[in-house]
Amino acid sequence: MASVTAEKVQEVREVTRIERIGAHSHIRGLGLDDALEARAVSQGMVGQAAARRAAGVILEVIKEGKIAGRAILIAGQPGTGKTAIAMGMAQALGSDTPFTSIAGSEIFSLEMSKTEALTQAFRKSIGVRIKEETEIIEGEVVEIQIDRPATGTGAKVGKLTLKTTEMETIYDLGQKMIESLTKDKVQAGDIITIDKASGKITKLGRSFTRARDYDAMGPQTKFVQCPEGELQKRKEVVHTVTLHEIDVINSRTQGFLALFSGDTGEIKSEVREQINSKVAEWREEGKAEIVPGVLFIDEVHMLDIECFSFLNRALESDMAPILIMATNRGITKIRGTQYNSPHGVPIDLLDRLLIISTSPYEEKEIKQILKIRCEEEDVEMSDDALTVLTRIGMETSLRYSIQLITTANLVSRKRKATEVEVDDIKRVYSLFLDESRSTQFLKECQEEFMFNEIGESETMETS
Repeated sequence: MASVTAEKVQEVREVTRIERIGAHSHIRGLGLDDALEARAVSQGMVGQAAARRAAGVILEVIKEGKIAGRAILIAGQPGTGKTAIAMGMAQALGSDTPFTSIAGSEIFSLEMSKTEALTQAFRKSIGVRIKEETEIIEGEVVEIQIDRPATGTGAKVGKLTLKTTEMETIYDLGQKMIESLTKDKVQAGDIITIDKASGKITKLGRSFTRARDYDAMGPQTKFVQCPEGELQKRKEVVHTVTLHEIDVINSRTQGFLALFSGDTGEIKSEVREQINSKVAEWREEGKAEIVPGVLFIDEVHMLDIECFSFLNRALESDMAPILIMATNRGITKIRGTQYNSPHGVPIDLLDRLLIISTSPYEEKEIKQILKIRCEEEDVEMSDDALTVLTRIGMETSLRYSIQLITTANLVSRKRKATEVEVDDIKRVYSLFLDESRSTQFLKECQEEFMFNEIGESETMETS
């Protein structure tokens, strides 16, 4: 009984993990057509047509893969979809182009210097496509014979018969190959590939000729055609790794296990120089190509003057990714100095940036975003309730109204309703304060709070 319960708990946990919903989980891309024009509502993106068009142009530059070291700043007030645009770009690029996302304050909390943390982030965003040719044997297994010695001791011997549509060959098996075949449960009728260099065996599936062997099939059985031509073939394999992964594997202090633990520590510059020269060699020989990816730094105003001067220098390197930054600050102090600058970024770095501006959402756009979020969070909402929620979004902020969706849904479920009504929205609106009502409350009750400065400063001014 205990084991059954444990299995059930495990199952529930798995489902919960899969259905986890984040702030930008509804975004599937930038929602542009072939002419890079922004569709009104597409792939989870709403409004911000000019900013999305600009992001689409940058996307084309990244896909070309020829230009490195360009920097883009997405600037706009809070809640105007800056991170959403970056996430849309990440989705549109797909898994083949490296995309690294960090927050500006993140580099201060790591147990290494700021420049090392930034260097690692940069190198995580540069991919290397390594091509290699391997010789493989591919065919359908006709028969496997493994003979164990009668005495019970000594080496096993065996023979493997493979065929394609045109030829059939018998191979003698060594000890290692016998173990691999036994471990992978290879049997007659399987179509397999054997890497000649490493001896690695891969099962491609069952042969169509064995489709009637019901007893030997599971529900996941994949049927494939018997290979044509020669048994031995040359095949080109492409691996994509990031420069950071190569750094970690070659760094003697950690070894490749550090990739899984995440604790890579500082990597010596000599290691990086050697790797750079080796990769350059491979490029010359045509063995590898560099794929400049994207490094996205959110809340970039949190970086200090040293980080900015490092970014200036790093962007000039030919091994630099496309850098995308986002900030919601106006004219503010550059961290680590007494000087004010637009967006809290030094003027010399601003010179290098292409700046994409985001504008506040209109009422119909807020309504559309709330509708998409309701679908994403699996909430049924009446039209009147959606109108009220849109009005709240206009008067307070989009983020606040999004937060009310799930809370209102919980309130409606408590009264056994199938969809969220206006009363549920009113209820959660009264339970949770938004920023302006919270400020109002503070002004009214400032005397009761500890370390209150408003009252003191006002009294000092009056005296």
